[in-house]
Amino acid sequence: MPWKTALTTIQDGKEMVRGRALAQLMETMTFTEAIFFLLIGREAETRETKMLNALLVAALDHGVGAPSATVARTVVSTGNSLHTAVAAGVLTLGELHGGAIEAAAQFFKNHFTEKDISGLAKKLKAEKVRVPGFGHKVLAVDERAKMLFALARKNKFHGRYCVFAEEFEKALGALSSKPLPINIDGAMAAILLEMGFAPGIMKGFFIIGRAPGLVAHVYEQMTSGEGIKRADESEIEYTGETGKHV
Repeated sequence: MPWKTALTTIQDGKEMVRGRALAQLMETMTFTEAIFFLLIGREAETRETKMLNALLVAALDHGVGAPSATVARTVVSTGNSLHTAVAAGVLTLGELHGGAIEAAAQFFKNHFTEKDISGLAKKLKAEKVRVPGFGHKVLAVDERAKMLFALARKNKFHGRYCVFAEEFEKALGALSSKPLPINIDGAMAAILLEMGFAPGIMKGFFIIGRAPGLVAHVYEQMTSGEGIKRADESEIEYTGETGKHV
C-alpha cells in the first residue's frame, strides 16, 4: 500500500515542504512561521505568528516538578540516551498534564453559546464533573494564562471562546472553596480555537513547545554527575501489611 502525503517530498534532489523548497524556508521563515506553514499549508499572518509564538513559549517549561520533566530526568539518570528520555517525557503528557488542551477545547466548543454560565457551573459541580482547563496544583492564579489572553486581545484573537472561558472561570470561582483559575491548558485551548485549529491537533502544540524544555532538563541531568534518581525512603509511605514472616 503506497504512502500518501501532501506535506513533504523530494523533487529533483531538493527537499520540498508544501510545494516550497526547504532551503527557501530556511532563509525566509522563522521556526514558528515554518511550523504554521507545515501544519496549515499557508503562510501565517503577522498576528498569527505572534500569537503562535507566545503559545509555544508558554509551554516551554514548567519546572522539575512537572511530571514530564521529572520522568525525563529519571529516565536519563538510569543510563538511557537523550532521545529516549525526551520521548519518555513526551509520553508523560496525558489528560491531566499538557493533554487537557484537547478536552478543554471540546468543552468550550460544546458550551460557548450557553446563556446561563453560572447555572452550567452549578450543574457540573453538582454532578461532580471535573472541567478540563481549570485549576492548578500549585498556582492560585496562572499568570501564563492571563498573559496569553492579554496577547490574544492585542492580536485580535480574543473572541467568543476566550470570553466564555473567562466567564466560566468567574463562575467556578464563585462556587469553589479553593482557587480554580483557568490554567495554561484552558487558555491555549480557547485561543487555538479562535485561531481556527481543531481540538485534535492542539496537544501537538504543547508537545512542540515543551520539547526544548525536556531536552534542557535531560541534558542538565546527564551532565550533573548525580547518578540515578529515585524517591528517598523518607518520601515513601508503606500502606501494606506488616509483621508477617514466611
